[in-house]
Amino acid sequence: MGGTLKMFVFDRWKLQVVSAVCVIVVTTSYFILTKDVITTPKLSSSLPTHLPSSGPCTCPAGSRLLKEHLPKDQYEELVQRRTKEFQQYKARTTSVLSKLLFALPNSPLQYPIQGYTVQPLSSSVIPGLQLHAGKRSSYKVVLKVSKGILTTDIPPAEVTVEGSGEKELIIKSRSLELLNDVLVKVSYTSTVYHINTGDLVTFQFENHEAVFAIAIKQPHVPVLYDMGTGASGVPQANQARHSSFFSLVAPFTSGVHHLVRGLPQQQSTTTLLQHFSVAASAMKNISSQVTIATKTFLRYEQLMVLLDSIRKFYSTIKVIVADDNFEPEHITGENIQHYIMPPAQGWFAGRNLAVSQVTTKYFLWVDDDFLFTEKTKIEKLVEVMEANPELDVVGGSLKENQFYFSLIYEEGEETEGGCLYRKSNKKLHSVPGYPQCFLASGVVNFFLARTDAVQRVGFDPKLQRIAHSEFFMDGLGYLLVATCGDVSIDHQHVARSARYRKFRNPRKDDSEFKLQLHFFKNHLKCIKYG
Repeated sequence: MGGTLKMFVFDRWKLQVVSAVCVIVVTTSYFILTKDVITTPKLSSSLPTHLPSSGPCTCPAGSRLLKEHLPKDQYEELVQRRTKEFQQYKARTTSVLSKLLFALPNSPLQYPIQGYTVQPLSSSVIPGLQLHAGKRSSYKVVLKVSKGILTTDIPPAEVTVEGSGEKELIIKSRSLELLNDVLVKVSYTSTVYHINTGDLVTFQFENHEAVFAIAIKQPHVPVLYDMGTGASGVPQANQARHSSFFSLVAPFTSGVHHLVRGLPQQQSTTTLLQHFSVAASAMKNISSQVTIATKTFLRYEQLMVLLDSIRKFYSTIKVIVADDNFEPEHITGENIQHYIMPPAQGWFAGRNLAVSQVTTKYFLWVDDDFLFTEKTKIEKLVEVMEANPELDVVGGSLKENQFYFSLIYEEGEETEGGCLYRKSNKKLHSVPGYPQCFLASGVVNFFLARTDAVQRVGFDPKLQRIAHSEFFMDGLGYLLVATCGDVSIDHQHVARSARYRKFRNPRKDDSEFKLQLHFFKNHLKCIKYG
């Protein structure tokens, strides 16, 4: 009985000791395991929901300040109307995807998961990068990208940075605070030009890995419509420019053109048929893919020379002619569609009419005084477009002159508007697979275009005499444009008539009207043509 009692007391004492030890172990484990959570601050209230405003843009030297070209008695009213219209434009084009969302440190990594956008070939700080981890002897994070490079400021001595200016960036430090000070200054630089693409960032710490997206987008130049206090906008005196209509005349068709050139004099019937079959097949293929479009005004003689040169190389391709002559003449021929407009409606109104009637995948735009030659190879331009389906416009060269330009656009702040710089002979990187072709923002008046893409942008009919670059300004961010120097077209050397020169050469009020239009329609503070 005494031994049993001693054993019971001993066992009870052992159980108490074991229970106490278990409590200590469990409690200690709890604090160890939850240390990171307990010490992690609450961040949701301190994080931004949008990127900071870009602030006023800087007008390049030599820019035209557009407010100086507005009627002073209408300025305040125009600004108010433009501001209202711009707010409506933003409401249409902004979505919840523009809101910055952050991944809070359930994992120790914090990063933007939505709303971070950079312009192509531009740099921007990646907002919200942070590491939230418990006590370690040292810390190391790794960031990787594929379509750009990562950089950061010169770090303090206690922080090591490897790979700044490269696709992989490694940051090490014994201090979490100093490491985070460097992380908040990490910038992403886009190195591939594209108007609408993205990149994926891999963010790593120990066994934790996160992936988040960077949107790479070219911002669009706003297109606004001034309803005004009367029937028109800027200024009221130009009301007549805002109203036009098209009188369409059914196309006249007659005649058949078959040209077989360059065959040897002694040619067997079989060989002749083989040549004809191959040529006809190639022309039929192009004819099913491309329509040639042009506009004519006071240049019928040059137009007929153009049409003859087209038929020399492309006998079956459809040609659409928009005509706003004062005394229209009938233009006949197989696969020629002739649309007669009210007189002197202008350059862009004619383009709109011609392109609106295109039913093929592509159209080739030419002026009515151009001339097809052996170097005018439409099929080469089609090949580039088909191989690069993201392209919308591919320009050639005019008399071996490969005119092209780039548009540099800063959005600016809401009240003043943006800054636009047209930089001539500025090209970007080459088109994949075609080293003779380069990306640009705008090209010469000889170009192949994707019909549906151009129809979505359109040509502003308010621009009657001075208009070309303005189409590419309206298309900035919507159209991916390239220029290829190996396809060219010639220009007819014909003296212009006095009557034509009267309409061709812009008057001062035409130039002023265009600047006023840029101020309101494109929400611009200044513009520079270089």
